[in-house]
Amino acid sequence: MGFVKEFKEFAMKGNVMDLAIGIIIGGAFGKIVSSFVADVIMPPIGLLLGNVDFKDLMVPLKYAADGTVAIALRYGAFINTIIDFVIIALAIFVVIKGINRMKKKEEAKPAAPSEEVVLLREIRDSLKKKK
Repeated sequence: MGFVKEFKEFAMKGNVMDLAIGIIIGGAFGKIVSSFVADVIMPPIGLLLGNVDFKDLMVPLKYAADGTVAIALRYGAFINTIIDFVIIALAIFVVIKGINRMKKKEEAKPAAPSEEVVLLREIRDSLKKKK
């Protein structure tokens, strides 16, 4: 019973839930980027290169008995995946850079004076008034 309770407390902590949400959103973002690369970026590039569909680019290694390609190096799909990765990495870089910029602004703010400092200032000001 102790293990189950401990696991439940761990799983319900804010950091774990935030991580789970991040993974789900990241997966969806990956699908969006893959579609963007395959459906928006690569068709014009393929058109410029002479009506080439990148996902069909391959080097056949072995043919089946009926003459179709059985095994191939599909370097066109690999190129699409590399472009997906670059776009995702760039997006993550921009987000992290923004977060770091906000953290630096928070660190740059002067800390509020402690209660002791406030009291000492009040004493100083009251002594100045008496003079």
